[in-house]
Amino acid sequence: MVAGEAGGLRLGAPAGTATRPTSDRVREAVFNALDSLGVVEEAIVLDLFAGSGALGIEALSRGAAQATFVDADRAAVASIGENLAHTGMAERARVVRGDALDFLAGAGPVDLILIDPPYERSDWADLLTAALVPLAADGVIVAESDREVDAPAGAHTTRVRRYGGTVVTFLRPLAGDGTSTGAAT
Repeated sequence: MVAGEAGGLRLGAPAGTATRPTSDRVREAVFNALDSLGVVEEAIVLDLFAGSGALGIEALSRGAAQATFVDADRAAVASIGENLAHTGMAERARVVRGDALDFLAGAGPVDLILIDPPYERSDWADLLTAALVPLAADGVIVAESDREVDAPAGAHTTRVRRYGGTVVTFLRPLAGDGTSTGAAT
């Protein structure tokens, strides 16, 4: 973990190459930006394609109220549970084994959605459109990929940063009148 309650603790990741944990450098940059926006403190967080759970656990460590971790891989789900226990964050977390798009269809309101799918995933438009449904009007989506992802209808890109081969795109929903709900970062 980079900062907060669990700062300095190391997290485990599932064996193999199916999980690509976000680097400490990228995680620190993402959460510094989110902290400056005041998005993390007391937030309800959704970590999709959670892998080791590092992004959602970082949010909890920095003051998020609760986080739900979603991953389809059995080994990833086990790793997330172990990491939550190791960091003492399990009581503020829920771990779901399942498909991200299916989960979004029934998700309740959230303030922050962290999306870090396998880089070869190509259905970003569907994924981001579905993510807008449970997102609070002043919420933020953070999408991690190997390329910039386009904002779907109903959202706008507020920030794009490249860290080596990783591109992080911040998106916010548009207001009902089509205007921005948050300042660019």
